[in-house]
Amino acid sequence: MNLIHLHYWDIFCLGIYFALLIFIGFRAFRKTDISSQTDFLLGNRALTLPAFVATLVTTWYGGILGIGEFTYRFGISTWVVMGLPYYLFAAVFAYLVAAKIRNAGQYTIADLFYKNYGKTVGLIGSLFLLFMTSPAPYVLMVALLLQVIFGWSFIVSLLVGITISTVYVFFGGFRSVVQTDKLQFVLIYSGFILILIFLFNEYGGPSFLFKTMPDLHLSWHGGNTFQYIIVWFFLASWTFIDPGFYQRCAAAKTTAVARKGILVSIGFWFIFDILTITTGLYAAVILNDINPVMAYPLLADKLLPPVIKGLFFTALLAVIMSTVDSFSLLSAITFGRDIAWRWMDSNTDRINRYTRWGLFLTAISSLILCYLFPSVIELWYVIGSLFIPPMFLPLLSIYFPKLKLPGRYILSVMLVSFTISLVSFLWGQVHQVNDLPVYIFQIQPFFPGFIVSILMFLGFFVQLRFMSNKK
Repeated sequence: MNLIHLHYWDIFCLGIYFALLIFIGFRAFRKTDISSQTDFLLGNRALTLPAFVATLVTTWYGGILGIGEFTYRFGISTWVVMGLPYYLFAAVFAYLVAAKIRNAGQYTIADLFYKNYGKTVGLIGSLFLLFMTSPAPYVLMVALLLQVIFGWSFIVSLLVGITISTVYVFFGGFRSVVQTDKLQFVLIYSGFILILIFLFNEYGGPSFLFKTMPDLHLSWHGGNTFQYIIVWFFLASWTFIDPGFYQRCAAAKTTAVARKGILVSIGFWFIFDILTITTGLYAAVILNDINPVMAYPLLADKLLPPVIKGLFFTALLAVIMSTVDSFSLLSAITFGRDIAWRWMDSNTDRINRYTRWGLFLTAISSLILCYLFPSVIELWYVIGSLFIPPMFLPLLSIYFPKLKLPGRYILSVMLVSFTISLVSFLWGQVHQVNDLPVYIFQIQPFFPGFIVSILMFLGFFVQLRFMSNKK
């Protein structure tokens, strides 16, 4: 059912956006050497500071409907849960590992696993990364938006969304992603600035929110338990194992660009958080009895005039589609290069071909995941809870050789911690009360896997040091 009422000028704005996206993406293809692994996967390692910031900011902020949903339900605690932790982890990442990634000369995180821990650990790490780079949560958001805008069926919206977001990536690779991200960077800030101008004019400034907002929405926790907030805080450690961060640091022109680019991006994320959370707070006050995930679209439909409404919906799509194309490429690289090529072929000339085939498999797997888990926040939660615990310490220790363990120990850490998180998650799905999972000892599945990972890593480390000193 078409819930949004768009003027033909709004449709025109969306059409112009889609046309520009395809045009810019294919124009970048003409400058891409598709026979070069470095050019197709990393843009020839020539990413300048403005391009670095534009592509990192837009890629890392794809969950816009999830932000609207969380703000509508829990108020300003959105910043505590989904803002502040990411700034902290990103800043640590910038100072500790960004330069190391640029100087390593590798292409992917999986390269580091293969090089430092061997072929088996490299394969396991690649399989985990395949799930972590899935664009499924963002494909789902694009589909939801297209549904309410055009009234298409869910399946048609899924197919159209993923096709438009990835067709130019198939031809232009990373360079196409970066060039389209520049356009989308401008659009996302413009759209939310425009809607806030109309909100301030219609309802008043922040004082209006403080007078009308429920007390719980103005609390730092928003009514959530401390354990729930801590889980989301640690999920922000995703930064350290995020292939998107790694790819952009590896593609940076210099180490200074990699480090400075992340720090500048934090500033832009903060600004965008202020824009989006403030908009979400207005939605919580103005709109009643809605599906929270539709907070931004329904607010825009109620408030904005033609053209401005079209520009805002263009901004929403730009936020999400800038992440879909990037994650689709990362997932395709993981499958095509880090799994298929490494295990089936030794000819580096065919890496890009395998990566392109990986795009098709990524699209298919995303459609399946969207069907199985039709909730954005659930997809984030499941992927983060299962794959951060086994990946965090093994990857982080690579950057600090004194902490690195032999591959056989790392394999044990990864498999055991993943299994424990998976068992805990499945237990909660089987044992539900009022459609809510009940986990073992009421502990979220992230924690058992992460704690076991830490204990096993420390145990193996102490054992090796003891044996070394004994000799």
